[in-house]
Amino acid sequence: MSDRPSFPRIGIPCQHNNEANRPYRVPIISQNSSYVRCVVDAGGVPILIPPTLPNEMVRALYSCLDGVLLAGGVDVDPALYGELPHHELGRIDPDRDRIEIQLAQWALADGLPLFGICRGIQIMNVAAGGALYQDIASQIDTPIKHTLIGAPRTAMAHSVQIVAGSRLASIIDRPEVEVNSLHHQAVKTLGGPFRVTAQAPDGVIEAIEGREDGFCLAVQWHPEELADQMPAMANLFRSFIVSVVGRLSAANNS
Repeated sequence: MSDRPSFPRIGIPCQHNNEANRPYRVPIISQNSSYVRCVVDAGGVPILIPPTLPNEMVRALYSCLDGVLLAGGVDVDPALYGELPHHELGRIDPDRDRIEIQLAQWALADGLPLFGICRGIQIMNVAAGGALYQDIASQIDTPIKHTLIGAPRTAMAHSVQIVAGSRLASIIDRPEVEVNSLHHQAVKTLGGPFRVTAQAPDGVIEAIEGREDGFCLAVQWHPEELADQMPAMANLFRSFIVSVVGRLSAANNS
């Protein structure tokens, strides 16, 4: 037997990012390194998934994963929830949409641990039949700026109120917390298997969870940018990985 330690494998889809190498016009696939670092710090092995994979390869890769993290990024195509594009809709990435919708639906069906961040909460909701506000500023009457243009990614934007008794409440361990905010889309109509577990003061949904046992949680803010300075945010990643490891142990002992 090998003495090499076994670490849970966490799939993180990437996106097209040709702007990252604009002078050369070379196609780039990228993901924010903060997600990778937080998964590694929590004890997981990040598996970066290119958006160009064909469906059969996505399925083959999914079968090797122990958990899925859906990260932040560009807007979700409104066609996926039956709407026409709003005039404030930003850039979309159909390849990434395709892969993330598949991964979310498979994980929800199989009970595979699933953690969504920013765009991730939106993808999870759409994958479960929900819909989104395409642009908060023009579709919701609110004084809160959910996108802090020009500010550091760690800048606090507003508080969120957390539902008592939720998994999120047990992780954050307080009824209210200040968060950063880097989004202009948000959950509008909730997908079937989810319940709301945190909201901003203006009512914008800031966290959702699955209704069954197992780790199925998503937040609208960016804990990966706050993990170094806020233990509660790092604990989101630790709780995710602990849940993954627990599921693996239960499967090995059954």
